[in-house]
Amino acid sequence: MRRSTIFNWIAGVSVLGAFFVSLAPALGQEINPGREYRECMAMARSDPELGFGRATSWLGLGGADAARHCQAVSLLGLGQLQEGARRLEELAQEIKAPPRFRAELFAQAAQAWLLAGQAARAESVLNSALSIDPGNPELFVDRAQAAAAMDRWAEAAGDLGAALVIDPDLVDALVFRASAHRHLGEIGDAEADAKRALELDPGNLEARLESGILHRLAGRRAEARSDWLEIVRRAPGTPAALSARQYLQRMDGPKSR
Repeated sequence: MRRSTIFNWIAGVSVLGAFFVSLAPALGQEINPGREYRECMAMARSDPELGFGRATSWLGLGGADAARHCQAVSLLGLGQLQEGARRLEELAQEIKAPPRFRAELFAQAAQAWLLAGQAARAESVLNSALSIDPGNPELFVDRAQAAAAMDRWAEAAGDLGAALVIDPDLVDALVFRASAHRHLGEIGDAEADAKRALELDPGNLEARLESGILHRLAGRRAEARSDWLEIVRRAPGTPAALSARQYLQRMDGPKSR
């Protein structure tokens, strides 16, 4: 699902950049805060140790919340997931910002808690995010991810349903709900969600992977093979292609015949 690895997630954390840059006039620094934030975040990704040092120095010069954000992201890049998550959560609680920006910070903290194996803490943080931004479907998807990590698939399906009420065409939610339905044994509903996801986005690898799984469960080996081979052909080297190859090997193994 979205933000599924620390590397992919860090690549997207600058979504709050516009807000932090908007703080520039209030910082009263000789350096350009907007440029400093962008450069600090780039360093947090490419060399998190140097990024953390730069953020710490900037914080001493008045970098305030923008520097704290860069510090937290650098810690994630260094593999200090719990400390990075704690700092993001703390920043979300303390920052003077519009609700949607605070909610996004809570969401970032939750993703870090998930990556640290703390699904219950992630769920709690996402409850906070939803309390201030209840109309954001992505937050329901994230909370479903926390529920799924705790094998609470019914709750995950419920949150994904809530996301789809807000945005019926949210493909990530459809694919994830298909998986939730599958885990709950609700194969018909799973197939309907996977089909709808592929109608909306025929090139979606996760939807194609789920479609193949559902075909295989129904005994439609040729259709499953077609789905998985398409992933391998179109996107070799991706996590979805690796999973597709593993499913193909299992299906073609002697015990599956």
